[in-house]
Amino acid sequence: MQKSFLIAGCLFITGFLISKNSLGQLKWQNVDAEFQPLPSSVHVYKTTSLLDGKPNIAYYVEADLKNKKLDFTVDTTYQRRLSPSKFYEKNDKPLLVVNTTFFSFATNQNLNVVIKNKKLVSYNIHSIPGKGKDTLTYRHPFGSAIGISKKRESDVAWLFADSSKNKAYSMQWPLGVLKDSVEFHDFSFYKDQTSLVNGHQGGLIPTLTKWKMQTAVGGGPVLLQNGEIKITNNEELKFAGKAIDDNHPRTAMGYTKTNKLIILVIEGRNPGIAEGATLTQEAQMLKEIGCWEALNLDGGGSSCMLVNGKETIKVSDKTGQRPVPAVFIIKEK
Repeated sequence: MQKSFLIAGCLFITGFLISKNSLGQLKWQNVDAEFQPLPSSVHVYKTTSLLDGKPNIAYYVEADLKNKKLDFTVDTTYQRRLSPSKFYEKNDKPLLVVNTTFFSFATNQNLNVVIKNKKLVSYNIHSIPGKGKDTLTYRHPFGSAIGISKKRESDVAWLFADSSKNKAYSMQWPLGVLKDSVEFHDFSFYKDQTSLVNGHQGGLIPTLTKWKMQTAVGGGPVLLQNGEIKITNNEELKFAGKAIDDNHPRTAMGYTKTNKLIILVIEGRNPGIAEGATLTQEAQMLKEIGCWEALNLDGGGSSCMLVNGKETIKVSDKTGQRPVPAVFIIKEK
């Protein structure tokens, strides 16, 4: 798992907007033949194009959200973790299994929202205690997630999803971080209204509405908004220092305006073969593929995507697939 702010408690860096194509167009090859049998609405693509001059291997799966013969769901564990291959066996060998949320190694707990069959089963962390001179202060970020509704439409949003609530509340643009001496805020109070919060950067909490999703997984930061690269690392308090510029294995999800779900994995930590990607490079890949919105998920040693039980990228942990507490799944009905 990549080192995140929620686990490390480090300082954060500012988010930024990028519009210039910094990678050049990657060449993607259809490799459906390597992962058969596949339904006609699901395709697998691979690239080995150099990434800013460095060796690169990446795969993405494109699945038609409107195909009612496909079931988009999740699976989670309680106080334990399973490898993606174990999830594959546990779920009757589905079409696709991919890692999702960040998590705590100490407790095996998801640190991001998970929604299964409309039920909120994992939650975001909304209060981060300060350290050193700031031990009496707290910072309150809103984590991001990608969801699929009953109408088979996808959305990326920033959520209030606390364990005291049975529903997630969403907003469609990111907020600056609220910093105060209050350990817990019930932000659901601000649902369906725009309200002033004392001490909030910028002052306004936007409208919070119930996020009516059948399936959802969280991670962060958001990489694409309205078809443009906008990495909300600062707003979500994700990666510390210059970590967003580090090359790592990556996992991400997004969707196109033509209702195609995109699941991307990038191989890394494989010197001379696949060096990994920065968050910016990952975002640029998703933009080139055609995503309208997209977000980063847990990466590093956790990055793993199986199609019909077969690995796509080579996982970076020497011991093999890293056990994780949650996966996203596509099944054929």
